[in-house]
Amino acid sequence: MVLRTYGVAGSEVILVHGGPGAPGYMAPVARGLADSLLVYEPFQRGSGPEPLTVSTHINDLHDLVRSMPQSQPALAGHSWGAMLVLAYAAAHPQSAGPLVLIGCGTFSVAARTRMKEILAERMNDTLRDSLQRIEKETGDPDIRLKRKAQLETGIASYALKEPEPDDVIDNVDSKANRETWADMIRLQEAGIYPQAFTAIENPVLMVHGAVDPHPGRMIFESLQPYLPQIEFHEWERCGHYPWRERYVREEFFALLRSWLASKTNHGRDRD
Repeated sequence: MVLRTYGVAGSEVILVHGGPGAPGYMAPVARGLADSLLVYEPFQRGSGPEPLTVSTHINDLHDLVRSMPQSQPALAGHSWGAMLVLAYAAAHPQSAGPLVLIGCGTFSVAARTRMKEILAERMNDTLRDSLQRIEKETGDPDIRLKRKAQLETGIASYALKEPEPDDVIDNVDSKANRETWADMIRLQEAGIYPQAFTAIENPVLMVHGAVDPHPGRMIFESLQPYLPQIEFHEWERCGHYPWRERYVREEFFALLRSWLASKTNHGRDRD
């Protein structure tokens, strides 16, 4: 596992990237928190001969958590990463610390349907034509997925600041994306998630942009029956990447720092 570390002292936080299969783009978040926290940015396992599963990612994350000098590190995940953070804490509730869900992915058919509707509503003919050309003209599935994600960033955002040098996704693993997401859907259809989240007693903060195509209120309402302790914070002028949004970037980092400072080091043993 590739692991990047930021900061030299403070409570530990593991940043879990989204995708699945899109490592590396959480570096600006790690830098933004490194002044007061010790931040770890792991790259999730890529595709290989054996199909990737949610369980595989949970086990990899558990190996990392158990290697941490401090017990019960906080976990902050973005998009798919937020879903993995919840799945991990459900499987290992004594090992996880506070949980932060940033632009969390969907746990219901209704929320996924609404997300697709929002994206369709925001597309114009130019963007639709560009996406169709990528589908027809790009043979490499990894490059195809990366280009589609780049094009859709605009309609998933409100007012992005100028990107930092590594504020982009360099490498995309479409096979990892397809296999992991298929397993998550299977687990949801089998009634495993979000029901398994009742095992989580950790503090949970969900932060979301109102402009994010992932329907934040619907996702929050689907999680709340299983996570009654969940806190929800939504910004009006914000999309799927709060740390890149011009109007909420500073508030995003301030909220994460203050919330994590108030919730870390609550002292249960890891399993």
